[in-house]
Amino acid sequence: MAELYDFDTAIDRRGTWCIQWDGVADRFGVDGLLPFTISDMDFATAPEVLAALRARLDHGVFGYTTWQQDDFRSAVAHWYATRYGTEIDTGQLVYGPSVLNQLSQLLQMWTAEGDGIVVHTPTYDGFRKAITGLGRELRGVPVGDEEALVRELARPDAKVLVLCSPHNPTGRVWTADELTRMAELAERYGVAVVSDEIHADFVHEGYVHVPWTRVAGAGDGGGRWALITSGSKAFNFPALTGSYGLIGNPADRAEFLRRMETAEGLASPAVLSLTAHIAAYREGGPWLDAVRAYVAGNLSHVAERLSADLPELGWEPPQAGYLAWIDLRAAGVDDAELQRVLVERERVAIMGGSVYGAPGFVRLNVGCPRAKVERGVEALIRAVKAVRAATSSPSGV
Repeated sequence: MAELYDFDTAIDRRGTWCIQWDGVADRFGVDGLLPFTISDMDFATAPEVLAALRARLDHGVFGYTTWQQDDFRSAVAHWYATRYGTEIDTGQLVYGPSVLNQLSQLLQMWTAEGDGIVVHTPTYDGFRKAITGLGRELRGVPVGDEEALVRELARPDAKVLVLCSPHNPTGRVWTADELTRMAELAERYGVAVVSDEIHADFVHEGYVHVPWTRVAGAGDGGGRWALITSGSKAFNFPALTGSYGLIGNPADRAEFLRRMETAEGLASPAVLSLTAHIAAYREGGPWLDAVRAYVAGNLSHVAERLSADLPELGWEPPQAGYLAWIDLRAAGVDDAELQRVLVERERVAIMGGSVYGAPGFVRLNVGCPRAKVERGVEALIRAVKAVRAATSSPSGV
């Protein structure tokens, strides 16, 4: 199906105010690097989305807008029914300008300063900023460590489990059994759950995403929960803003809507975001399947090259997403020196694992044409080899 779309031709994003290309110096201190950084893709969004946006622009009137209308609600319900075999209660829907904004509102609703917020490590840096920025205490639990999860949830001041499902940056897809167990534990210890599922639409072949709505109430008491997400990640339109969520408890849902519409002054959403979501969820499935297959090919290429030149890493593609989370600890290279070589010699920008609390890793964005992926992985291999060689040579890199 990927052959129906052109993902190989590069689109010049320079000068479009995008963070990945135009803002690279803000993080790496140098302009002009080839970026593999922030999690958006270098592909144009689905043709069906572009057509819907053009039609809406042609109308020419952009007055105040409501998301509480059937076109949007039914499109979301259609997506969950066709993609996940899940019937959602559209009466539980809420809307916000971004997933992180929704997270911030929920944390303010359900916690107080100093409360413990449990997250899996490594941790998406947006979670870290939102949690610590509100004066809450981030408490990390290694992915897959249930003993640590139980220990942290059982602490009296643990108030919320912020779940990334699928997980960023590792690309882990949680199984139904794992999610059910988390729901049971959260309810047992009176901990609310916020499940960020923005990467759900990019789950790869052989894995299945289970929406939190399917496991909420696993302990029969219902618990306090919210699912927050957006079509912007999979369909690559984050600059349009816009996200939505499902909140189980009616009182919590009413309070969330009150905050957004009055305290935050966000009663009117961006109309182009609504337009894009509706078109994506109604017509964009074939494009998404094609881009996901293309990205899977990119990830396979990375795996082949690393296996050939750095076999000690034993790297395998992630279960979801277009972010290659690569454990370089077996290569024995210093993080700072590796970044220096990547920037100064290879002229590429690749996110270091320390951003996510995981030194010794890198996160390589492969949501881009294959030729760019090839340049990135070759640069990474050369840099690792150069740093390793310099470690055993007095002459340095």
